[in-house]
Amino acid sequence: MIFAGRFAGKAMVVTGAAQGIGRMVALRAAAEGARVLLVDRAEFVADVAAEADGEAFGFVADLETYEGARAAMAAAGERFGGIDILINNVGGAIRMRPYTAFEPAQIEAEVRRSLFPTLWCCHAVLPYMLEHRKGTIVNVSSNATGGINRVPYSAAKGGVNAITRSLAMEYASAGIRVVATAPGGTAAPERRVPRNPDGNSAQEEAWMSDVVEQVTQSSFMKRYGTLEEQAGPILFLASDEASYVTGSVLPVAGGDLG
Repeated sequence: MIFAGRFAGKAMVVTGAAQGIGRMVALRAAAEGARVLLVDRAEFVADVAAEADGEAFGFVADLETYEGARAAMAAAGERFGGIDILINNVGGAIRMRPYTAFEPAQIEAEVRRSLFPTLWCCHAVLPYMLEHRKGTIVNVSSNATGGINRVPYSAAKGGVNAITRSLAMEYASAGIRVVATAPGGTAAPERRVPRNPDGNSAQEEAWMSDVVEQVTQSSFMKRYGTLEEQAGPILFLASDEASYVTGSVLPVAGGDLG
């Protein structure tokens, strides 16, 4: 469902916008009047921006680094004259396996992937929001803070929840809201760029199947959500309709609170 004009005049940055939830959020926001910078490390993010029904631009950056986050916010600030809304969508489990099967380097990679982009982007965007004494940050967390075979990812998303609460307390007096959604399992087209470039062994596929079973059974609705069902709550929280909501993490997981 499109709410025409809901984001008219708003400048928005959507990270992880080349695929999945981020792509859906960015395209819907543009259709609802936002001026959108779509950020991703995949170069085809520019092709996604070209699909938008509205003012949208692609920007390539590695948001696991502070330099990438700072460059993305600078690009949005220069193009739009400010940043009203940031959607921190980068993240996702790279591997699914019992914790004892993770190697130390793999644990670090999970945290870099699913925690640091949110940390860096929040730090980089705040000066733009503080300048105008207003802004909204929506972090895309996960209900997988409770679940199997994803302990490092769970820890990273727990950190995203803590960032959300702490920043909301710290910057409410400056007119800045910080909120989050916690998606559950979400059905999406096959990724053009896989999270695990090494591919999965037969054992890893079995561990992943265990996760799918757990996620499905933990949902009261016994199914995965859709991209549309995830984008809707994110955009609601980003909108002025949620002006009295801050510091909250909204589960969007068919009843599974994680």
